[in-house]
Amino acid sequence: MERILITGALGQLGTELVIELQNIYGVNHVIVSDIHQPLHNHFDGVFLTLDVLDKPGLKEVISKYRVTQIYHLAAILSANAEKTPDLAWRINMDGLINILELSREVGIKKVYWPSSIAVFGPDAPKDQTPQHTIMNPNTIYGISKVAGENLCSYYIERYGMDVRSLRYPGLIGHRGLPGGGTTDYAVEIYHEALRNGKFTCPLDKHARLPMMFMPDAVRATLELMEAERSALTVRTSYNLAGISFTPEEITKSIQKSIPYFQTDYQPDFRQKIAASWPNSIDDSAARNDWKWKVAYDLDGMTKEMISHLKVKKQAINVC
Repeated sequence: MERILITGALGQLGTELVIELQNIYGVNHVIVSDIHQPLHNHFDGVFLTLDVLDKPGLKEVISKYRVTQIYHLAAILSANAEKTPDLAWRINMDGLINILELSREVGIKKVYWPSSIAVFGPDAPKDQTPQHTIMNPNTIYGISKVAGENLCSYYIERYGMDVRSLRYPGLIGHRGLPGGGTTDYAVEIYHEALRNGKFTCPLDKHARLPMMFMPDAVRATLELMEAERSALTVRTSYNLAGISFTPEEITKSIQKSIPYFQTDYQPDFRQKIAASWPNSIDDSAARNDWKWKVAYDLDGMTKEMISHLKVKKQAINVC
């Protein structure tokens, strides 16, 4: 029976991935961890406070719970990483190599590690950015992700390990709160639309970026991890495409449900980061290798986000 360790589980992706993995493998077979304590009882089953820089602590957990798979999600995201580049490098890189080394030592069957569209940088093709292209990112987050992709590839080639990865676009979900990413405006905007009817956007109104609704991202992750290893041709990280839109377009989508909603544009340092990223992604390798297909468009995502957040708001008001 599989026993799965998730690091960084309190983030946006982790919050949703835990639920799906527990549904598949059972609550007692998913060990949930983060460096922070949850504000309230997020999860059933085992929750551990775990620092990915603490290699002996990681080793003890892996041994105690007889871990067979690791989903290593712990990281400092793009906008926050620019504020503390030294810490971001240590968390993003030293944490990863600790996981890879321990996985090699104890024989972990599969490791999952997320990469990002931040790997590409300003010189990559902007439209339908290909799987294999120039990668010269100008953010510490992007630099750490390129290095991480190469490190994972090294462990695959050198030690025969099974390490899998996706280059996520901006992820949008209703369960977890934004975690300091440049694309997090597209989560915050829904909360503010319902809370205040207005939003101050840190990006230019025309800043087109690749995004994805969280159910698609979780499904893509699980489909990749369940795919036959022999079918996978990418040893770094698979491009993953969802929806590309601008702040102006998501505003118009929200206005279909909340007509009075307005967005004010006050670009800050995040606009420079966004300007270095692709407009859209070519994910043909994922579609060919493991039959990936996106399900949600912009309006479909907006409908779901507003519906779920309204339910949460009503529950809070009742309490």
